[in-house]
Amino acid sequence: MAAREIQVLAFVGAPAAGKSEAASVAKELGIPVITMGEVVREELKRRGLSLSDENAGRVASELRDREGMDAIAKRCIPLIKEIERKKAEKMVIVIDGIRGIAEVETFKKEFGNDFVLVRVDAPLIFRYERIKSRSRGDDLLSISEFKEREEREKSWGMGEAMEKADKVVKNEGSLEEFKEQIKRIVFV
Repeated sequence: MAAREIQVLAFVGAPAAGKSEAASVAKELGIPVITMGEVVREELKRRGLSLSDENAGRVASELRDREGMDAIAKRCIPLIKEIERKKAEKMVIVIDGIRGIAEVETFKKEFGNDFVLVRVDAPLIFRYERIKSRSRGDDLLSISEFKEREEREKSWGMGEAMEKADKVVKNEGSLEEFKEQIKRIVFV
């Protein structure tokens, strides 16, 4: 096989740090996005479960317990390869929602130097205000439940994954400033 014609950018960060917003910037620019949380939400649908933080967390943990800590990453790789097969020119693909170091290692093994991990940082109070405004079924949380969610994700190796980031974006200012930072990273 010839040299890979793909650049995989993956966003990692604490809940509501801005990973999905970063991915939406990429999507607006015509860049394909694979959302790891959507893999979990699809599994919820397959099992006939409602979308809630409790169900999403339980199913994500079950997948990791049964298939390994990189279970969701493994389910994303065929999706990425399918997009890659359909394109003739070199392209960028974004992965939204890395949750652990095992996922980073799996993507690094699969895509080598064509995989770039971008950490999105934002203070807790900003993140909690954002999560309350998202109105997603798995985001209806009190501040203590929100902190529990973050601890659950840390138990999957999120902190280690964040430390391995190749690039860091601070999401502390305006939405426009954040979007400009993401555009600079996507087009590097």
